[in-house]
Amino acid sequence: MSLPTTNFDPGFHITRASHVVLTVRDLAASRQFYQEVIGLILTAEEDNALYFRGVEEACHHSLVLRNAKDVSCMRIGLRVFSDGDLDRLKAFFEAHDCPAAWADVPHQGRTLHAIDPTGTPLEFCATMPVMPRMITKFTRHAGGSALRLDHYQILTPEVRKACEFYMAAGFRLSEYIAPSGTFDLRGVFLQRKGNPHDIVFFNGTGPRLHHFAFLAPEVHHLLYACDVAGELGFGARIERGPGRHGPGHAMYVYMRDPDSHRVELFNTHYQVMDIESAGTLRTLISPTPGDCRRAKPGSTKQRRSQAPPSAHRRSSRAP
Repeated sequence: MSLPTTNFDPGFHITRASHVVLTVRDLAASRQFYQEVIGLILTAEEDNALYFRGVEEACHHSLVLRNAKDVSCMRIGLRVFSDGDLDRLKAFFEAHDCPAAWADVPHQGRTLHAIDPTGTPLEFCATMPVMPRMITKFTRHAGGSALRLDHYQILTPEVRKACEFYMAAGFRLSEYIAPSGTFDLRGVFLQRKGNPHDIVFFNGTGPRLHHFAFLAPEVHHLLYACDVAGELGFGARIERGPGRHGPGHAMYVYMRDPDSHRVELFNTHYQVMDIESAGTLRTLISPTPGDCRRAKPGSTKQRRSQAPPSAHRRSSRAP
């Protein structure tokens, strides 16, 4: 068994992780948390829904919160380069026996709903209304000053199946986690926009959203977000960190929002763009399952390994 390989010309162009759609029970508490602690900009409040974007984002939204009795992750969203890509992407899903259908979604252009082979509900669009970037509106910066949505992580018992599907769709593998001497994939970091990840799959019961992540400008914004969380009564929602990841090497802090959705603020990245960059970073683990992504220093070792270039809702509550 070897690593899957990327199809560099799948016939469509997925550009990046775009947005996340969640349900929450208390819109007022969620609004305070995401505006004041995470530092997002509220674009609109309408029809029992909140639409947020990052400080530097010109898109209408990267986080949608819908009021509901049951807490769930409804869909994760990705962008494609053009409307024509949506037609070809729909055909790609259908060729893999995956459900795909057009949907009418507020504040988005033509939108495709689909489900990947592991059951993850997805949403693709090419356009949204353009909003002003707030990056130089310094009085609007708050908390972690979240700049933009960067990635999300999904738990699934079918990591290899997910990896094969997304690499067939043009994603590149930047890092993976496997027991030493094997390609038994326990975690994969897949990207389209040129940094380590747009979507990450880790072994676990699912499909379930583990977390979604926003980029912060500087490391001190992680600390300041924690200070603000404490002052506003969200101190117990700081789940882990600030600290540094093993895979990815980013500085991070994980928090839980008022409905226990997990959100990450992080800082620092490396580039994965050039076609000749065939070295995939591999984290080796012992055969005993463990928390690879949060492993203590010294409990994993890393080396450069030459590698070839559901319509149903799932809760984002972690076990």
